[in-house]
Amino acid sequence: MCGIVGVLGNHEVAPILVEALKRLEYRGYDSAGIATVRDGVLDRRRAVGKLVNLSDALVHDPLSGKSGIGHTRWATHGGPSVANAHPHQAGRVAVVHNGIIENFKELRDKLPHREFVSETDTETVAQLCEDFLDQGMSPRDAAVETLRHLDGAYALAFLFEGEEDLIVAARMGSPLAIGHGEGEMFVGSDAIALGPMTNRITYLEEGDHAFVTRAGVEIRDAAGQLADREMQTVPAQSMQLDKGGHRHFMAKEIFEQPVVLSDCLGHYAESETARLSEQLDFTCTDRMIFVACGTAYYACAVAKYWFEQIAGIPCDVDIASEFRYRQPPVSDRSVALFVSQSGETADTLAALRYVKDRVARVVSVVNVAGSSIARESDLALPILAGVEVGVASTKAFMNQLGALANLAILAGRQRGHIDEARAAELHETLRGMPGLINQALALESKIAAQTAELSEAASVLFLGRGAMFPLALEGALKLKEISYIHAEGYASGELKHGPIALIDKSVPVIVFAPKDALFEKTISNMQEVMARDGKVWLVTDAEGAAQAGEGTWSTLVMPKVDPILAPMLYAVAAQLIAYHTALHKGTDVDQPRNLAKSVTVE
Repeated sequence: MCGIVGVLGNHEVAPILVEALKRLEYRGYDSAGIATVRDGVLDRRRAVGKLVNLSDALVHDPLSGKSGIGHTRWATHGGPSVANAHPHQAGRVAVVHNGIIENFKELRDKLPHREFVSETDTETVAQLCEDFLDQGMSPRDAAVETLRHLDGAYALAFLFEGEEDLIVAARMGSPLAIGHGEGEMFVGSDAIALGPMTNRITYLEEGDHAFVTRAGVEIRDAAGQLADREMQTVPAQSMQLDKGGHRHFMAKEIFEQPVVLSDCLGHYAESETARLSEQLDFTCTDRMIFVACGTAYYACAVAKYWFEQIAGIPCDVDIASEFRYRQPPVSDRSVALFVSQSGETADTLAALRYVKDRVARVVSVVNVAGSSIARESDLALPILAGVEVGVASTKAFMNQLGALANLAILAGRQRGHIDEARAAELHETLRGMPGLINQALALESKIAAQTAELSEAASVLFLGRGAMFPLALEGALKLKEISYIHAEGYASGELKHGPIALIDKSVPVIVFAPKDALFEKTISNMQEVMARDGKVWLVTDAEGAAQAGEGTWSTLVMPKVDPILAPMLYAVAAQLIAYHTALHKGTDVDQPRNLAKSVTVE
């Protein structure tokens, strides 16, 4: 969600903070601000909207100093306004915060003598810390004492008046990293924010707080004991943010899929599969439990079909935010698998902690190797998609499917549910998938032309059967995320159980139907739509188009692929449909309204 950056530098820090915040724009935000200390004086500037508004404010009212903190806010408590924007200041302390302070109302009630000027939970942190300063505590002690009173999830950075060589940072449920420079130190929500300044990063662990000075960092754990956290050198390519000649990051990431999927599949080649086979034995597994949010949830929904058909393992798929609250019974013969692009998704992490030590193995599929979900899993499987900036996930979804497909084949071989010939056939299809995706990307101009009319719709339905049903859900999510058109995905067979009431000539229906064992049934459902003047956009292969393309509003002919792995290929069509519809609508493709890239609060 929100982005945090802090700098103890050797140069004027305001422009450095703003540039670092620009690297966090992909997370989504509605206001921004910075605070600095100069000659002992603490001051701040804030603005609503894009960072250019903050930059304009700094031109008209400059802020000097070589020590500072900055923030991009995504509203939770209180709408977007200057008063609610971070940093929040109370007297001698300014605070930036990612997360939610769950007991902020209780804390406010204990501070009746303090004047609150915002609607936020974060201001309570600043007011509480200032109260401890009033009691004679040092800045370090006041920050630590404040942390003891907080319930909830947070990444925090404190900056104090009169302290030009100190930032106090803390992490509980939201990620925070410390960057090491030469006579300079940095704090950031992730390594990307700190990329231009340093590639030497220390990640705080759960419950840590840190005293950052230009000389280095002192980290203490949740018990207050000195903690030795590893400093990592982050590869430069993992922090690069550029559009590569494309109009949007989303377009770049869609077209990167052949390359990044090749990297992912190459990683899970024979040697890595052999290593995984030693670490993960599915022969005694009685159930797979998949848990995720958003697009990652739909990757899990596809994987359910794969694990049941390829490996013969019963599967449950849960939305992370619901999972632990329904208190599902779990077995010590079950494998729980958690999927998250960021590895910091709050609901998914909470669900992981719920099943930890209750199941045989906790496995995660993540894009950030050092993330909380990866560290707290028994086994973390990287997807190697690289930095994904677009809020609407594309290449991460593709590589999640790639990793999960390989895992399903491994499980099928271990359990003898498929023979070696079928396993080899599936692996061969996977190896050929990047080439098929390139062929699908070549259909962009045809998709773009059709989406001009699609963009005029108020509602769109997506249909699919079997493993194409979750792909229909994903297609609908993509369209609504970035074009703001209402869209719903349904299993084709469910059409006549209610949704068909919506069908008329104004509601386009996109049907994902490769020529597979369920094709005829899907086409029957499609005919029901057409009989009611519905506009059908059929996405199929050449054989399917020859058999059922007549009379459709439009037919998109995809390359032929093994039906069980078709969701990977057809995901490209879903992404391009959403992207070009959004272009016609003129929406903010990379940073759609109200959405954040990394959801680190429940």
